[in-house]
Amino acid sequence: MIKKLLFLFLPVFLNAQGYTSYFTGNTTNITTTPEFGVCLMGGASEHDDAMRWLLQKANGGDVVVLRSSGSNGYNNYLYSGLGVTVNSVETLVITSVAGATNPYVLDKVANAEMIWFAGGDQWNYVSFFKDNALEDLLNQHINVKNAPIGGTSAGMAILSGKYFNAQNGSVTSTQAMNNPYHPNVTLGYDDFLSVPFLDDVITDTHYDNPDRRGRQSTFIARFKNDFNFEVKGIAANEYVAICIDETGKARVFGEYPDYEEYAFFAQANCTNANGIETIQSGVPLTWNYDGQALKVYKVPGTMTGDHFFDLSNWESGSNSGGSWEHWSVNNAVFAAVPGTPIDCSLTLNDFSETVFQVFPNPFSTNFSVKGIISAKISLFDVQGRLVIQKQIASGEKVDTTQIKSGVYIVKIEEDNKIQTKKLIKK
Repeated sequence: MIKKLLFLFLPVFLNAQGYTSYFTGNTTNITTTPEFGVCLMGGASEHDDAMRWLLQKANGGDVVVLRSSGSNGYNNYLYSGLGVTVNSVETLVITSVAGATNPYVLDKVANAEMIWFAGGDQWNYVSFFKDNALEDLLNQHINVKNAPIGGTSAGMAILSGKYFNAQNGSVTSTQAMNNPYHPNVTLGYDDFLSVPFLDDVITDTHYDNPDRRGRQSTFIARFKNDFNFEVKGIAANEYVAICIDETGKARVFGEYPDYEEYAFFAQANCTNANGIETIQSGVPLTWNYDGQALKVYKVPGTMTGDHFFDLSNWESGSNSGGSWEHWSVNNAVFAAVPGTPIDCSLTLNDFSETVFQVFPNPFSTNFSVKGIISAKISLFDVQGRLVIQKQIASGEKVDTTQIKSGVYIVKIEEDNKIQTKKLIKK
């Protein structure tokens, strides 16, 4: 009996090296074939059915929980509490860059079939995990191994390509709307994790406690104003989970109608040619557009995740079970009213916005570009090195068989039109 207990739970304290390990399960690593899946949770207790959905995609392999504080709270829950068989669950509490890049930690992450980010402080995750070997392994897990990943609270916040990094602490909706350039509105973009369907998204959590609709609207406005990024927003109430499959179908889990539990999918109104009315440092935000600055699909989460939003096509994808709202901010006052579905059919494109489409993304051997006649294509790796450059015509494919799997940046140039896009080779 003693041997069995030691086998199931083995804490390893290596604080001097910047990490602590809590291990449950079979100490012999196995290799399985995982399936793609992303799970975003709003920050309170986990939704069991959503966690089962994600855990099943590890196909019985090894699960690694990453966190920067706390201990082994997930181990028994994931190993035996959900009725899904996995080989092991190991929690790594990482408290420094040295811990994040320790060979033991890197080996465990490299061999994981599923990764889960606990809550905490997302600035710790950004500070410890970004721009080092652990970041590279996390992106390989997502984009090369196509393995499941997820997170709650701070762990959800870091999974989007555009993110609130909390470098100076949290920020309230009131603070952000009253001053969009408040010192605590600290944003990162395109420099950390690259998750399919989330590259042009900023996530937010604990959406109902406190009300964070105003601050996420401000984040989206900042990206639009400062960088001309058409960033989308995904958010979840505290007890809500959003599970994204390989097609981009985002199923919403919760306990509606017993509780008011929703996920939100927000985007700037594409018919608004005038942009943001007032956005400057020290001045209350006004992004109104007749009360329709943002189009938002509000989805109630159910126990079975029946309702969903299609992340592969924000403008006209198939959605189910939700309702549309219009959001706006007028002199730092947020408003949400019943709305109408987004309709971009009458939008006048200009070349300050996205006009080229790269598909498929992720890709395996080649990709194509829609919206061109003849364009110069330059493909760069994450170190900025040029790996492919050629002129292509409409419908022509770019052959990438000579380059390895990973994350790349493509630059598309046609006449005076220039666009860059992050691509993932599987």
